Amino acid sequence: MSAFASQVLVRLDPRAREPLQAQLCASLRRAIRDGVLQPGTRLPSSRSLAEDLRISRTTAVLAFDQLAAEGVIRTRAGAGTYVADPLPVDRGAPAAAAPPRVRHPPLSRRGAALASTPRASTKLGGPARPFRVGTPALDRVPVHAWTRLAMRRLKALSIAQLDYADPPGLLALRQQIAEHVRRVRGASCSADQVVVVAGAQHALSLMCQVLLDPGDTAWLEDPGYTGARAALTAAGARIAPIPVDGDGLDVAAGIRRAPRARLAYVTPAHQFPMAVPMAHERRLALLAWARRAGAWILEDDYDCGFHYGSRPTPCLQSLDADGRVVYIGSFSKTVFPAMRLGFVIVPPDLHEAMAGARRASTIHSPVLEQGVMADLMASGAFERHLLRMRQEYRRRYEALSAAAARHGRGLLALRPLTTGQHAVADVIGADDDTVCREARARGIEVMPMAFYCIDPRRTPTGLLLGFASIRTERFDAGMTALAAAIRAARRDPGRRA
Repeated sequence: MSAFASQVLVRLDPRAREPLQAQLCASLRRAIRDGVLQPGTRLPSSRSLAEDLRISRTTAVLAFDQLAAEGVIRTRAGAGTYVADPLPVDRGAPAAAAPPRVRHPPLSRRGAALASTPRASTKLGGPARPFRVGTPALDRVPVHAWTRLAMRRLKALSIAQLDYADPPGLLALRQQIAEHVRRVRGASCSADQVVVVAGAQHALSLMCQVLLDPGDTAWLEDPGYTGARAALTAAGARIAPIPVDGDGLDVAAGIRRAPRARLAYVTPAHQFPMAVPMAHERRLALLAWARRAGAWILEDDYDCGFHYGSRPTPCLQSLDADGRVVYIGSFSKTVFPAMRLGFVIVPPDLHEAMAGARRASTIHSPVLEQGVMADLMASGAFERHLLRMRQEYRRRYEALSAAAARHGRGLLALRPLTTGQHAVADVIGADDDTVCREARARGIEVMPMAFYCIDPRRTPTGLLLGFASIRTERFDAGMTALAAAIRAARRDPGRRA
């Protein structure tokens, strides 16, 4: 039976009383009614359908003629036969009965918890708008260099490269990653400690599964990254929300709340979402706690490559003498998110466990993308791109600051920023949630700090303003709309959450 006949579930029974023509009509009519064949879909020719179903062509022609008379299909001269678009309305047919309600078993407790985990942000449809959080400058992606290297890789592709690859990733890419993080972030590692994954979220999921048993306690920054919350939830961990202040994670508060936690998730270079670096004393205190507690630390170094002013502090992993820090990086912010490539740097004694977890999940990342990324790094194009983007993001941050000074005076105040792709602004005289609703009504995307908070007793204030994804000339219009949203929120205090 042809793929078409299988798709529409054509069933013909020569022994049935109903003629084959009527049976074929009924099968095609049902497929169109159920949406299996959408309006505008091209049908096979009567000759092809007859051969596939092993019936006479006359039978297929008569069936098509009947459906055409009903207006369900239409024949275009020289172009073939298509499902009618739009379909005719059968006014004499009874209203379709509601499908029966199927009672499925309930979700697992973990599944229900995952379903309730908030997203990282709430985007409006369409291209990036002011002030979208989490999206890099897609208009500056090195498309030409990527395409050139991809074509070169494709032309040189061998049969052996079509087979399954090494779960930890291509050695050439792991070598480039190790060299890059040693030089740029001060990390201590070799290529053997690098595992290539499908982005930072995949890294978090794998590490939580490898390092945690259900019921283990894990520290999570509060406010903090919702993706980390989802990964911990999926692993069945008990989350201990630990407050964050201007110096980053409050280690002393974490020790008071959960001294024997098994793991801590931190973003020390640029805390998400508060956009502050972790103080050196806090870093040392965190490492000392992990040593005493026998705990692991997941360091998410998600956008440390973009800094404004003095060079950023080396990564936390560079201070780790005990091999307790797992370093997570990604190319989503430095190149583009759709590539879905990231990496984990694990202590040597975790490498086999991580490779096993890799084999049990997606086996390995796409080989072509890994090869192209390795070539991009080896050629120096990646470093040049980072330098250009650091300069561009500085311009975009300065444009945001200037627009805030021109249009937001007396309405909001930007907090100082040294690293990253989003700033935090304090709203003056209005409620954050109300401002966000008014901004969305004006086509502006801003996120309230409280959205990322776990402990309901904590109500941190501030708006996240992403500046990476839009060009400098759009900041004035965006800030004007945001200022209007703040004024509207001030006039409507009754809508405050």
